[in-house]
Amino acid sequence: MKNTYFDLVEQSFYFPQEGFDLKDGYLTFHGVSLKYLIEKYGTPFKLVYLPRIGEQIKRAKNLFNRAIKSSQYKGKYHFCYCTKCNHFHHVVSTALKNDVNLETSSSFDIDLIEKLFIDKELNKSIFIIHNGYKTDEYIQKILRLHSQGFKNSVIVLDSQDELDRLIRIANGKKIKIGIRMAINEEPQSSYYTSRLGVPPDKILDFYENKIKPNANLELKMLHFFVDSGIKDSLYYWGEFQKGVKLYNKLKKVCDTLDSLNLGGGFPIRNHLGFEYDYEYMIKEIINNIKESSVAAGVHEPNIFTEFGKYTVGESGATIFQVLEQKQQNDSELWYMVDNSLMNTIPDAWSIHEKFILLPINKWDHEYDRVSIGGISCDHSDYYNSEDLNQQIVLPTFPKEEKEPLYLGFFHTGAYQDSISGYGGIKHCLIPSPKQVIIDRDEKGNFIDFVYRNEQTVEDMLNILGYSD
Repeated sequence: MKNTYFDLVEQSFYFPQEGFDLKDGYLTFHGVSLKYLIEKYGTPFKLVYLPRIGEQIKRAKNLFNRAIKSSQYKGKYHFCYCTKCNHFHHVVSTALKNDVNLETSSSFDIDLIEKLFIDKELNKSIFIIHNGYKTDEYIQKILRLHSQGFKNSVIVLDSQDELDRLIRIANGKKIKIGIRMAINEEPQSSYYTSRLGVPPDKILDFYENKIKPNANLELKMLHFFVDSGIKDSLYYWGEFQKGVKLYNKLKKVCDTLDSLNLGGGFPIRNHLGFEYDYEYMIKEIINNIKESSVAAGVHEPNIFTEFGKYTVGESGATIFQVLEQKQQNDSELWYMVDNSLMNTIPDAWSIHEKFILLPINKWDHEYDRVSIGGISCDHSDYYNSEDLNQQIVLPTFPKEEKEPLYLGFFHTGAYQDSISGYGGIKHCLIPSPKQVIIDRDEKGNFIDFVYRNEQTVEDMLNILGYSD
């Protein structure tokens, strides 16, 4: 009996599972035939499956609203998409079609919002939460939104000094603001307290002495974000309770305060054995805030979240072809793929992020431990461990076999293009691969098209100043 790669996966995980199945021996992604895409477009390519974005948004909104209803919670829930996760128009536009609010991080984000408004993809009643360091240009553009009638634009102060700049540039205009609370990082972190936000023990004095005396400032929101994500752990609940208690204290001295922003942090699946009880965590969040508010005698706050990676991460994939097998010693077999891993999935190189790695074909072959190598000349251009430091196992095949092995890294839709600088200069001048968009029409049929082709030599030479 042959021990195939399919046998290994079926014995180790529930398979098929959401988003992944086999059809005629080839992997499908959300029902999309990857064999068809490979034959049509060649490799390498990135793909974005837009319907997954809407599915994620609807799930979070439904779970929060159901928890609010079941607990008779008096505040409302507002889902925000943070644009920094993926700025592409097809992504932001898809999110907006699912009735989301937006979070910004820098000056150019405001130009993006203005363009979306001109194109009638959003209206002026949308909540826009402005995070990030507030340069003068950023503040000026936010105030430009205010003057255009964006009535729910909230500037979240990252430091006390930002308020001084804001007051100076606003020159008497009425402004809605929030305050970000700095959190203590996990014990293994390189620093103790986040550089982002105002220390919690200074926020009440900050409000009483700097914000409250200024009639043009309306404090609406307390914001905090636990960088390691929303987890059912002592650390997360400790920081969470700290934020909720501070909100209650601040609410007692500030009538205009009505919103608690939990930031982002919902995880996405990064391996086939991923388990996370979204419903349980949301119920616990709602119940904890309600109990704390009732005990403090204050009205339950409106709840904001800024889910970015959760919204778009599972919509993305990057598909490669194995160009060559290299047996470097008795125990190390390398599969060399047709682009650079550092360039296409930089999180795997920079912060050791893990993604779901699966073969597209050859599931009926035997398997072995392998390492994946990119084609750049950098020694760091590799991927050789799955989540929890497990080794990579993939199908083996004879070198003379006609059909090559195709591999896919899945759930790569968040951050990879912005961090790698999509369309810019890449390490070793290896071009950005083509990007393919998958959607469904009104009848539910798949639509696929190329958003942008692979970079050309002329593209790179022009950026580098070699153009005529």
